[in-house]
Amino acid sequence: MPFGNIGIGGLVLILIIALIIFGPSKLPELGRAFGRTLSEFKGATRDLVNSEDEEKEKPAAGQESVVPNK
Repeated sequence: MPFGNIGIGGLVLILIIALIIFGPSKLPELGRAFGRTLSEFKGATRDLVNSEDEEKEKPAAGQESVVPNK
């Protein structure tokens, strides 16, 4: 199950409540806004992880990368 402990019945109940609260005309608009928000969050998370990886690869300022002699 991709949604944890929420089953199909729970999802249907949430959708029915959202339909009652917002009405059928607002649901597509809310879905688009949620999708945009989710994609922005994913992009920010991806950028954060990538920047942390780049910082780990760079040597600290003032330190030289020294290869030991064998």
